[in-house]
Amino acid sequence: MLFLILLDYQRPLSEVDAHIEAHRAFLTRHYEAGHFVMSGRKSPRTGGVILAKASALHEVARWIADDPFCQARVASYQVVAWEPTMVAADLSPEAIAADALRMVASPA
Repeated sequence: MLFLILLDYQRPLSEVDAHIEAHRAFLTRHYEAGHFVMSGRKSPRTGGVILAKASALHEVARWIADDPFCQARVASYQVVAWEPTMVAADLSPEAIAADALRMVASPA
């Protein structure tokens, strides 16, 4: 099952940024474990969004509890269980990877 994790910052960005490296390490661990599919900042920068794969909500809740942003109480979380029923053809894994690489290579 897919889960959309919505983060909303609860503290000033200076406090959020104090935990950003630890949060990125948290994200990296979950990408490497195959839990996270996609993530990024909201625009404007008021929080973030993570697309995750898990078998149950309690798994996602456990992951969130380990997020340094959660532990430092700089963000609140909303989790939406999501079952896609339609997908655009250009959202193949290859197309998503190519788009992500383009965005990383030339950020807006």
